[in-house]
Amino acid sequence: MPRVGVLALQGDVREHAALLERLGADVVRVRRPAEFASVAGLVIPGGESSVIDKLARMFGLADPIRTAIREGMPVLGTCAGLIMLADRLVDAIDGQQTFGGLDVTVRRNAFGRQVDSFEGSVRVPALGAEPVHAAFIRGPVVETVGPDATVLASLDDGTVVAVEQGNLLGISFHPEISGETRFHERFLNHVAARA
Repeated sequence: MPRVGVLALQGDVREHAALLERLGADVVRVRRPAEFASVAGLVIPGGESSVIDKLARMFGLADPIRTAIREGMPVLGTCAGLIMLADRLVDAIDGQQTFGGLDVTVRRNAFGRQVDSFEGSVRVPALGAEPVHAAFIRGPVVETVGPDATVLASLDDGTVVAVEQGNLLGISFHPEISGETRFHERFLNHVAARA
């Protein structure tokens, strides 16, 4: 299995790293360009997207990540990671940037404040018949999906909460918290196939 990274600037880095290691991955916590250069895939964890953006630029990671995405590096973004992969944002703070790559428009904090967090089952046909147990914590939603992206999952009301485009996976919720492994397995399959 090629080495994969978890962007370790802010957010639930430890949970993602632990899950990937349980799946047999060689995991690097990425804080510097040299660490990023050593990985074949990247997980962008949940956290605060505006902080991740600022720190990625401050530490010189934003441009290398954008370039790697354009060149086909597999990336899994959860919650704030989905925001960072979106080409377009609604309700961004002034000057907020993303890495881009997913042909989607994402609304930040669409499910409300921390106290509005919830868990539920989400059907993801691409991952099998058994629903995914999803934890939504101040999660974003995908408001529009462009022709290059594919919807993987929606809530019962049609709200899009998981998308895929080539080697990019973006989801609104936190599988690393609920113990759901199938998204990380799909990500690792993309990494192995590209290697």
